[in-house]
Amino acid sequence: MFVVKNSVAASKSERYAELAEALEGLLAGEVDPIANLANAAALIGGGLDELNWAGFYLMRSGELVLGPFQGKPACVRIPIGKGVCGAAVARAASVLVEDVHAFPGHIACDAASRSELVVPLVHDGAVFGVLDLDSPRPARFDSDDQAGCEKLVAVLLRHVRPNF
Repeated sequence: MFVVKNSVAASKSERYAELAEALEGLLAGEVDPIANLANAAALIGGGLDELNWAGFYLMRSGELVLGPFQGKPACVRIPIGKGVCGAAVARAASVLVEDVHAFPGHIACDAASRSELVVPLVHDGAVFGVLDLDSPRPARFDSDDQAGCEKLVAVLLRHVRPNF
């Protein structure tokens, strides 16, 4: 089941519930982590409005390296603690930024991005990657988006392990 942007969901929480159900169905039975991350990026990127980038960065040798995504070409490597993605890894917690220009150390991969939401992928207490969403609209993301994306990551973690 694939979800399109013109969903009948009446609220954000219903929209994220639809996406979580679609993601579960999309990933069920597939064991390849890169395939699952690619399909998750496509579903999320196509299923949420006002995004200009949706994808994943994965931990490799102590830094984040670009993984599957939807959007313009992106920064390939991000040090831990740098930018919004690196901050999410350092904190092992989601980071929601209403205005990326006001975030100290923001890494501008796409000058059109104005707000960002990053949710870490954690397995056995260790961060092995992040889900990164960018929007050209300031304050695009709120606590409902954060909660919804954390639920999407919970679905994803049932199907993806850091064994690549």
